[in-house]
Amino acid sequence: MNTTNIAMVIGANGGIASALLKELTSDSEIDLVVAVSRNTRQVSQNDKLYWLKSDSSNESIEKVVNHIQHLNSEAPALVADSKIVLKRLFICVGTLHDAQTERWPEKRIDTLNPEHFSEVLETNTLVPLLWLKHISRLLNKNTETKIAVFSARVGSISDNELGGWYSYRASKAALNMLLKTLAIEFKRRFPKVKILAFHPGTTDTALSQPFQSGVPEHKLFSPEFVAQRLVTILSALPFDGTLSYLDWDNKAIPY
Repeated sequence: MNTTNIAMVIGANGGIASALLKELTSDSEIDLVVAVSRNTRQVSQNDKLYWLKSDSSNESIEKVVNHIQHLNSEAPALVADSKIVLKRLFICVGTLHDAQTERWPEKRIDTLNPEHFSEVLETNTLVPLLWLKHISRLLNKNTETKIAVFSARVGSISDNELGGWYSYRASKAALNMLLKTLAIEFKRRFPKVKILAFHPGTTDTALSQPFQSGVPEHKLFSPEFVAQRLVTILSALPFDGTLSYLDWDNKAIPY
């Protein structure tokens, strides 16, 4: 039976994620790129690109993973008579602000809103873990799979010298802890899986748009630059059974 190497991009309509799709569809080692988003707006026309919809609820995530497990029957023209192997996974979901509801990162504790806090933790912490929970069904002891989850430098407790941003900091610090815990479990169950918590830097996307005014021009990165850096960094990481917490420059971030 032939092997179809796939890469998955979760949250595929985001700025960096869209650039990742272009990188991955041009990668000769990847046969099929599965893009998952709330809608299936295609950012490029490519025969290697296969779109699925998900609202990131537990039921929706489970449905997507079930679909991938049965791609031979669901999309026979793409993967006929092939064994599906997940080689790369990029989880790009995340939230920082909501202009429509005027919810912004908290500068002071006075502005902490319980509902907003819960929403940020659900999106930034729980949803990535739900994806990893269900996608673990696609893994085995022999498959070499590399996983990148978008974290942030502000999730570092020891690096916090400015304060503020309570919800966002908490969500990313919690995400890092859970990814480290998962890496320990996966070392036993799936020794050839590597997990990266990735800080992309300040990238010119909708997420960072309201906060770009004080960023030096050479520190405001294009999505294409960050996507290229991420793919390069992830490809070079060894299967060492640990969580790596790295930035766009391949430098380690302290927890």
